[in-house]
Amino acid sequence: MERTLIADLSGLKGSPVTIKGWVSVRRDQGKMVFFDFRDRTGSVQGVVLPKSAAIETAKDIRVEYVVAIDGIVNERPEKNKNPKVQNGDIELEVTGITVLAKAEPLPFDMSESGLNLELSTELDHRALTLRHPRLQAIFKVQAMIIDSFRQFMKQEGFFEFQAPAIAPATAEGGAEVFEIKYFDKKAYLSQSPQLYKQIVMTAFERVFSVNKVFRAEPSATTRHITEIVSLDAEMGFIDSWKDVRDMSEKTVKYILSEISARCARELETLGAEMPIMIDSTPTLSLAEVQEKIFEKTGRDSRGDKDLNPEDERAICEIIKEETGSDFVYVYGYPTRQKPFYVYPNPEKPDFNEGMDLLCRGVEWLSGGRRINDYAQLMDHVEKWDMDPKKIEMFLEAFRYGAPPEGGFAFGAERMTMQILGLKNIREATMFPRDMHRIDGLLSQDESDA
Repeated sequence: MERTLIADLSGLKGSPVTIKGWVSVRRDQGKMVFFDFRDRTGSVQGVVLPKSAAIETAKDIRVEYVVAIDGIVNERPEKNKNPKVQNGDIELEVTGITVLAKAEPLPFDMSESGLNLELSTELDHRALTLRHPRLQAIFKVQAMIIDSFRQFMKQEGFFEFQAPAIAPATAEGGAEVFEIKYFDKKAYLSQSPQLYKQIVMTAFERVFSVNKVFRAEPSATTRHITEIVSLDAEMGFIDSWKDVRDMSEKTVKYILSEISARCARELETLGAEMPIMIDSTPTLSLAEVQEKIFEKTGRDSRGDKDLNPEDERAICEIIKEETGSDFVYVYGYPTRQKPFYVYPNPEKPDFNEGMDLLCRGVEWLSGGRRINDYAQLMDHVEKWDMDPKKIEMFLEAFRYGAPPEGGFAFGAERMTMQILGLKNIREATMFPRDMHRIDGLLSQDESDA
């Protein structure tokens, strides 16, 4: 018999079916054996009755066995229906079981209410823990973040491209890059598709990419990892940095609406409360943020060149209290604190037209207007003490005419963490890489993954 997916069973009451999947739960009641079966579309309860030809096989099956199940879809008695769960109105009467693959005894509880592990243990067993409903919910939401970003970009006329992961020089400057041996030469893992998306913008006007990028930050915080998925966009013919802000705001609103509409079951599983983005997201300069923090808390960070984590948490709490928004844009950072390509404010050239979007105390996005004038770019290259030969391809694009432009970038893992209220970005990373871990711990002396 042709396979039926579990999500389609509810419409087949009274019909014989064959499903294929895993055993999530097994409850031996003596004469009868109850199971929860799952496949990629969901789960269903099955029962093997005492006189079933499958009863002997059912006695030997354990959790995580892979099975093919023949059975009849029966409607549950009214008192046993559960509208809060998938297929809560039906039960599969099992008539035959074929074992497709056996599973060894599990090292820990993998039931829906189980998996109460330390994060390091959870990561050590990632190949198994990915099967748990909670982890699957996290990564289904993350997939929706990436898919909805891609969908919205295409709706807005952006062209998708793939930036290279190996670069001859660094886009952001600094030393936080991974140097690699490239045949007999030296190269770097890309820390951003920034320069490439600006190049492609000069050909296609509006572009976006979904890329893996690498940051060699020597940190072991709850919100930093070395390999992330970067959601990048760049757009030409803007009038000001506010055009970039507005496009990024519309992008976030679209992503949040898609998650709310399409991931309701996952949000319920995780007990997640969606962040609130009001009609017009509050936008403050760095100086205004620092002044507001001083007025509200008495802590004086006025004059600092950037926001520290405590500042980011404080301003988000203040804005939430004042406006109800979980988001706030911050702009107007010192020009020399940002990369060479960020556009200086013409009236206050010591400050640039870059911006960050904060949500619930953590940065989600960086972006702003870029320099499109070749002479101005070369002036910054000199001031930033850069070697123009290392970015010759980038400079060539602007030597031959580039429109006023800007862009932004999100980190998919950090967005996932913040939307779902997770405590550590590694929970929102399927296979996290950091100072201490590449799948397993790099040193057995290190216990904090």
